[in-house]
Order: sequence, then structure tokens, then C-alpha cells
Amino acid sequence: MPLTDPAIRNAKPRERPYRLFDGGGLYIELAPAGGKWWRLKFRYGGKEKLLSLGVYPATGLKEARGRRDEARKQLAAGVDPSEARKAAKAARGGEDSFEAVAREWLAKHAPRWAPGHASKIIGRFERDIFPWLGARPVREITAPELLEVLRRIEARGAIETAHRAHQNCGRVFRYAIATGRAKRDPAADLRGALPPGKEKHHAAITEPKAIGTLLRAIHGYQGNFITQCALCLAPLTFVRPGELRKAEWAEIDFEAAEWRIPAERMKMNAPHIVPLSAQAVECLRELHPLTGTGHYVFPGLRTPTRPMSENTVNAALRRLGYAKDEMTGHGFRSMASTLLNEQGWHRDAIERQLAHGERDAVRAAYNYAEHLPERRRMMQAWADYLDGLKNGAEVVPLRSARPG
Repeated sequence: MPLTDPAIRNAKPRERPYRLFDGGGLYIELAPAGGKWWRLKFRYGGKEKLLSLGVYPATGLKEARGRRDEARKQLAAGVDPSEARKAAKAARGGEDSFEAVAREWLAKHAPRWAPGHASKIIGRFERDIFPWLGARPVREITAPELLEVLRRIEARGAIETAHRAHQNCGRVFRYAIATGRAKRDPAADLRGALPPGKEKHHAAITEPKAIGTLLRAIHGYQGNFITQCALCLAPLTFVRPGELRKAEWAEIDFEAAEWRIPAERMKMNAPHIVPLSAQAVECLRELHPLTGTGHYVFPGLRTPTRPMSENTVNAALRRLGYAKDEMTGHGFRSMASTLLNEQGWHRDAIERQLAHGERDAVRAAYNYAEHLPERRRMMQAWADYLDGLKNGAEVVPLRSARPG
């Protein structure tokens, strides 16, 4: 039931803090000493958060509701209200400070990123960059100053984090240049200044006979049927594990034999088309009677309203006897990339099907259907090749027809 001014005014303190709820996440918290604080409870990036909206009676019920509604508009636009407030506070303290510019850049780009990505970046800034450079005017920061901060990260052994922080800072400096608050990017002067990070390789099977053995093991999988279907579809589509487990039935077009993944679920923030081979369509049609009335193609085993756990496919591979240094869910991508290149398919078609990053963001957004006819031929030929390996035949792969 919504709150009223008399109810708030007459509410008495108790031995312990307690709450009176209004609606839409808004409530007032009453302290034993008599104070009354407005709070807004909301979720962002999968996490529950709180936002302070003022103290009663200085902030009345009507004003608190207005602040709640404004915060919910920000959430609808993909912006974290607490981060927006910090950005505004930083701007008041100096609109040209590195922190102010970084938060402004983040607020503009976060709505287009995958959930959780923005929180990782802002956490990196708050932990490793802002304490030393946040208050500095962005135009005055030099390469040696930035390197000193990055060296702090490197010193604790977090080389990959140091490289990511370097990249994030570079984007902030370039944004500052674009908005007229800086003239150059000192991060660009630090290329090669940090030691290279350890190159990470996802374990993958690429030897044809071993692939056949793996496919036969998947075909005989004795666990959950939904998991088996995910295992079957992984080599046929070779999308990223997160894209596979979060697949939605609304994205699948059986008539067109296509799976269209929206930009917000792709790593590079561009929509992606996955042509579905006859084998992939058959796999999905077999699964549809079981999960087709729900949202996700591969719902969680315990909570159907959420997608399959990120560990499910890897756990199934372990159950089949494959150690983590032999095969991973991500390894199906390496498998396809290695063999398709060896088979002579056009490199650009392979890279486009792998949804690897475009240098030009505009090109990525408009050319997501690039090489689609060849990609359709390639995906069907790939599925047929895998069938041959699974059946134990000597397979001569169908190669791409290239213009002479």
C-alpha cells in the first residue's frame, strides 16, 4: 500500500531500524534515533543496489517519488542511477577532471554494452585509476603519470588488468579530445611500455579423428537432454559459450534457417547472423517441444526462467572424460576456425562467422550480413564434414568455391 504523509509523520522509532515501503523500490528507513531516510532499491547488471534519495521531512513524499521516477527512467535507458549521480558530482567538482570525463564517457556507452561489462570497467577505474588521477584535469595528465599508475597494477602481478586499464584510459582520453577537453592521448605514448600479458588459449581438439571421437561421445551423452542439445549445437554454430547458453527462441527463424543474435548480447556490440545447417535445425526442432514454450532455448536446470549456467557445457565435457586442458566450450570456436581455414574457405567469411571485432564500429553495425551467401554454404558444408567425422568415414571436406 502506498505511503501517505501522515503515515510517515506519525511513524515512531523502534529499537532497531525498520522500513516503510511506498512502491517501485522506494521506501523510507526509520532509525532508532528518529531519523528518516529515503532509499531506492533497484537492480543493475544483475546486482541489487541502493540509492539514497534524501532525508525526511526536508525531502517530502512527492519529491522522493519524483527522484524515484527519474532514477527508473535512467534504468530504462540502461544507465546506473548511482553512477549517474557520481558523474554529476564529479562534474560539479570539475567538469574537466579525468574522473568526470571518464564517468561521462561511461554513461554514454554503457547502455550499448553487455550487462556487467560497464560495472567491470567502472570498478577498474575506481580501484586503480581514480584515486591517483581522478581529480587531475584530463588535459594535464602526462604519459609518465599514467604509466606510474599502471605500474601499480603491474606490481601486484595483474598484467592483464593493467593492459585493460591502459585501453580504457585511452578511450577516455580520446573522448576528451573529441569533446574539446584535451588535445592529445597520453595513453598512445605508452604502447609497449607494459610487459606483454600471458597469451591465453582455450583448449580445443583440432585433429579430425579426435573430433570424430568427441562427436560420438556427445551423441551418446547420458545426462540431461537440454545439455546434450547444447553440446550438439556448439560445434555446429561455434558461437561464444555465453551467446549459446543465452539463446532465445524468439531469435530462431526455422523458415529462414537463421539464428539472429541482437547486438546487446554480442561481445562486439553488433548484431550477428548464424546460418543454421540442416543438422542444427534438426537439433533445435527436437528440443523445441521441451523448452519452446519458454524464453530460453537452453533454460537453467533448476531455474527455467534463467539461462543455462555458464559451467554446464564445460561440466558435461568433463563428464564425458575431457579434461579442461583438452577441450572447453570455447574450444569449438578454435576447432572450426582451424579446420575451416585449412579447408580453404574465405578468411573474411570465417572471421565474420566467428563475429570477431571490426576495426570500424559503423562498418560492424551495417555489415553484419557480410559474406552471408558463402557463410551459408560454409556452415552446411561444415555440418556435413562433422557428420562424416562422427560416422568414422574418410572425409574430404567440401571447399569454398573461390573466383579464379
